[in-house]
This record gives sequence, structure tokens and C-alpha cells, in this order.
Amino acid sequence: MKPTPNLTRPSEVRSLLEQLDFHPSRVLGQNFLIDRNILNILLAAADLSPQDHVVEVGPGLGVLTAALLERVAHLTAVEKDNRLAPFVRGRFTDAPNFTLIHADILDCALDGLFPNPGMKLVANLPYAIAARLLVELAGLSRRPSVMVVTLQREVADRLSAATGTKDYGLLSILLQRHYAISTLKHITRTCFWPPPEVQSSISKLVLRPEPLGAAVDESALKSLLRHAFCRRRKTMARSLRDWTEDPLPALAAAGIAPTERAEQIPPAKWPLLLRALPPPPVPPRKD
Repeated sequence: MKPTPNLTRPSEVRSLLEQLDFHPSRVLGQNFLIDRNILNILLAAADLSPQDHVVEVGPGLGVLTAALLERVAHLTAVEKDNRLAPFVRGRFTDAPNFTLIHADILDCALDGLFPNPGMKLVANLPYAIAARLLVELAGLSRRPSVMVVTLQREVADRLSAATGTKDYGLLSILLQRHYAISTLKHITRTCFWPPPEVQSSISKLVLRPEPLGAAVDESALKSLLRHAFCRRRKTMARSLRDWTEDPLPALAAAGIAPTERAEQIPPAKWPLLLRALPPPPVPPRKD
């Protein structure tokens, strides 16, 4: 690896950005981690070993990248930015255990990024894509065994939200079915450069041996959740009448009271309901 400034010092980060004539993009969520303590929390939470294969999204200037490369068998980093990708590639050009993919992570074949069971994701996720990316990763056939990520606090709160709370919804259910989720720390804005407009959190997600409610078609489950949460003010008996003429037998089979609303139903019951319901009606074609 080529020598580089201490990127946990704000002054040296600013100096490097000036040398690169680089102005961080708010649209891409480019807020670079500059706090050594937060970096250490991420690394410790990931419980890394020399046998681990890890994926990082948005390496930025490489502060987390460098630390990961010292600890794991192989690191694959995905960087979208046309200016940062060449910098990261050049900085770690001599690292034999490093692969850089210059692409938008949402355009990548995620199954190809996680070809083997037991792989991990450790990353400072761009805020704009964090929720969507986590949902897609939870839908893979070979899900990451551990994900330790910094993300917008609002998203972290939704990930770990308890049933019946205001933050509980699709994201909570789709991720909690597959992962035990904990919020490790809330992070102040000054831990990043430039400081983001919102507060951040570190979330840890550990893959469950089996999904809550057992395996189901993830796409069909998303459709059911969207249907129910778009009608969250209605009771389930009322909201599902747009899905099936008589939802009461399916609700009974899933152990859901007809008077309950979507936010009152725990993650394990949604797959039971999906299996008990008939397929959704097909909308008429518009010729």
C-alpha cells in the first residue's frame, strides 16, 4: 500500500481533498469517517478473522479499507465515484487481498459479490441507498453472515424497531426476519467530514439460523407488506378485502386478530399469513 496521511485527522482529510481537488457530493452521501474511536467500534463489532472475506461499499478515501485489509483474507470494495475509484485503486495497488469494483452497488449482481456463505459486509453506507441495499442483501440466497454498517439514524431506528412502534414497518420486518439486529452506537455529526446534516448510527446484523416464520417467496412477501402498510390505518380484515373477498380464514390461520393493524403484527406472522392467503388479484390490462 502507498503511504497516505492519517485520515482520522480532519485537517489531513481536508488537505488530501484539496490536493485531489475533490469536493464531496451530498447527493452521493460522501461524508468521510474521521474518528478513530468509531473506526475501532466498527472493526470490533465485525469480529474479523484472517479467514474472512468481506465486502465494503463506498470506500471513499480508504480509512476503513486500510484497516480491513490488515485483518481479513480478502476485501472487495465497490466505489461508484469516478474520482475516488482511481484514488482507492492507486492507494491499495500493492495489496494482494484487495479487489476494487468501480460501479454503483445497486447495479451490481449482488449474488456475485457474496458467492460463498459466511461472508461479511462492513461499510459506511451512503445514506441514500442504505435501506434499499439492506433489503436486497436480505433477499439473497447467500446472505452475508454479519453486517456492520454506519447509516442514517432514522434507518437504524427502523431496522431495530419493535412491533407496534412508529418506526416499525417494511424495513423492520424484511430485515428482522433474517437478522438479529442491534444498534451499537449513535454517532455525532463531527465524526465525519464534511459533517452530515443528520445523525448517524452503527447497526450490527447477525444472520439467524432460520428466518422467522420460515422461508417464503421474498418478492411475494414484499407485495403483501406494501399492500398492508399502504393501508396501515385500516384493520387487517378491512385492508385485505382488496386482496381477497374473505380474509378471515387466512388471518385465523396465521393467528392474527381481524382487528389488528399492520404495525401490530410481528415479523414471524407475516410469512404465515402469506401462505394462508390466495395469490393477489391480477390488475386488468390496459390496452
